[in-house]
Amino acid sequence: MTQNSRTEQKLAELNQPNPWSGINAYRSDPLVVDLTAGLHRSLREEFDSIGHYVTSPEAQELARMANEGVPKLRTHGPRGERLDVVEFHPAWHALMRRSMSIGLHSSVWESIPEAKGSEHKARATRFYLSAQLETGHLCPLTMTSASVAALMASPRVQKEWAPKILSRKYDSSNRPALQKSAITLGMGMTEKQGGTDVRANRSTAERVGEGIYRLSGHKWFMSAPMSDAFVMLAKTNEGIGCFLVPRLLEDGSANGLEFQRLKDKLGNRSNASSEVEFTDAFGYLLGEPGGGIRTILDMVTLTRLDCALASAGIMRASLAEAVHHCRGRSVFGKNLVDQPLMTRVLADMALDVAAATALAFRLSEAFDRAASSASDAAFARVMTPVIKYWNCKIAPSLIYEAMECLGGNGYVEDRPLARHYREAPVNAIWEGSGNVMALDVLRVLSRGKDLFDIVLAGFERDLGASGRKTIEVLRAAMALCETDEGAARLLVEQLALAAGAAELARLGAGKIADAFLETRLAGGWRSTYGMLDARFDAGYIIDLLYPAAA
Repeated sequence: MTQNSRTEQKLAELNQPNPWSGINAYRSDPLVVDLTAGLHRSLREEFDSIGHYVTSPEAQELARMANEGVPKLRTHGPRGERLDVVEFHPAWHALMRRSMSIGLHSSVWESIPEAKGSEHKARATRFYLSAQLETGHLCPLTMTSASVAALMASPRVQKEWAPKILSRKYDSSNRPALQKSAITLGMGMTEKQGGTDVRANRSTAERVGEGIYRLSGHKWFMSAPMSDAFVMLAKTNEGIGCFLVPRLLEDGSANGLEFQRLKDKLGNRSNASSEVEFTDAFGYLLGEPGGGIRTILDMVTLTRLDCALASAGIMRASLAEAVHHCRGRSVFGKNLVDQPLMTRVLADMALDVAAATALAFRLSEAFDRAASSASDAAFARVMTPVIKYWNCKIAPSLIYEAMECLGGNGYVEDRPLARHYREAPVNAIWEGSGNVMALDVLRVLSRGKDLFDIVLAGFERDLGASGRKTIEVLRAAMALCETDEGAARLLVEQLALAAGAAELARLGAGKIADAFLETRLAGGWRSTYGMLDARFDAGYIIDLLYPAAA
């Protein structure tokens, strides 16, 4: 008998399931396998490889070490000179190296014949799977990928910087950006006095040449401070401008950026977030001098998709571990998964994870098709804030419930569940909190109501017999919001639930779609999981969405 076999036997005697690892995160997810069935075989083989990696004991150990060995800021050297460097645990660099090699920072901008027309969906799959391992290191990769959208506003800057962004190598050396084999980009928008209200920013930018400015001010949150450059907002004479600000000048000297401290965050521990002050920092103008907010919006939209994907990914990983535990633990003479209350709790959660996953992937498809399809363009504009809102909002409570399924074993740092739970709120806060998403939906409602007509028509078609009643409710919520801004969250949540039901129905999810529809749109008041009644086969839902490992 091998050492592993003896360990498994002892665990079984102690009524302890084997650790949840080595279970392919892609192959064990029937919904995502179906969602990606139409993609090229080489892509699906890549997803299978990623799915194998992210649940491996080796990868899980890297994730643990990266979060325990948190980044450290070194502001000064031994002679009193400014250093302004952040030191990361080697596990962080290993995670970054792996994720850059699969193109999480670059693939939507690359010309890959196998992914043509599905660039966002292919990357979404990679990102969703990678989030099930460790999401802190995904932050700079999200910003790097999304930054290309902002750089497009200045073709000269894009031409010079894009080749370094699109490199799949990982170069953590502290050298000027254009001297490196590959670079990452961060963002600096938030300031103390304004927060979300970036029009209240006080950082200033003075023109010193054609497309060249000097920036002075501060940023209250600037994530990934070891990025090679930052997309930043600052006031010009014409209004708020958007700029690309290198961290180092071409001679290797500092570009006026001085890090004050790193944030001591609840979660997202592996990733550094900083406060920074800067004086006469050299920057390239992106877009028009007064059009910075418009320039950065395309970048923000892409980051919101990643927030929705990451939330879906960590919910999937958390619930998969909970289901695995419940299948392997006996309580009161039955496997825990077969106890009626637990069965319904797990199944209820599985419905939300399925809808969240389906919506995030549907949004990625809309991004792929928006340029050629009016309906997909409308879906992308209306539903990006809705899906970001709902996926990110439900994640903390769902992950907590998954933790409770394990009892005390879920409330320890030995398992990734604790890290997932701490990580979950950041996606709801980053790139627009819930109220910001709701206000964005109202903005579309006031300026482009025809876009809602297109989206609602799609819901009605996909929902079949239930469509007319659902659309009536949504239109009533829209009418209410036109006179009562404070009702915006009512509309956003109803839109998310209708969209989730419609997408599951469109995908042919059958009983899964019916159960989601009945319990979310036609059921009574509910505030916790486990509210399925006997009409729905809870065991079937669990086994279909979370098949037992062979």
